[in-house]
Amino acid sequence: MAATTKTKEGTRDRLVRTASRLMQHGGYENTPVKQLVREAEATLGSLYHFFPGGKQELAVAAIHFGDREFAELLRTGLACAPGPAEAVEAVAALLAEELAASGWADGCPVTVTALETVGRLPDVQEACAQAFDNWRDLVAAKLLACGIPQDAARDLALTVISTLEGAEMTAQVARSRTPLLVAGRHLARLVSLYTP
Repeated sequence: MAATTKTKEGTRDRLVRTASRLMQHGGYENTPVKQLVREAEATLGSLYHFFPGGKQELAVAAIHFGDREFAELLRTGLACAPGPAEAVEAVAALLAEELAASGWADGCPVTVTALETVGRLPDVQEACAQAFDNWRDLVAAKLLACGIPQDAARDLALTVISTLEGAEMTAQVARSRTPLLVAGRHLARLVSLYTP
């Protein structure tokens, strides 16, 4: 019985991880169910067993997975330096390093899906919005812990996440670390203006 449960959990996890990777690269629409199942080494039946709502339900789970992975990367970068300005710059450098290491393929885990599902798939759009909120909250917590007032910390955190998202997309298109590194330097200067 335990082996069966473990196998089922493994299949579900493979489906979620595979969906996250495919959607990160091609979005929701360009992630065919047959390809997803094949690459996850699963069956169509297992997809509907774990996700009765089909591809859309799996997409929400995949976005939550991508949210957690990106949040871990943010935590790592933010922990690189005690000061908020240096920490934000470290996040940008870490994103540049990770993006380059992926051959410029692994940008934000939700951006492509977020943009193509706006106004069409409310559950998927809500999961994407929640991911962005979670990342903003992580940055805001670092800023708050460093003495930046709450309102300023939340606004700055939104600016940091929005700027890094845009810089990551630009870096991906240009196949260059430069957009992220430049954004990191300027964000650090901005954050330092608010640091007590």
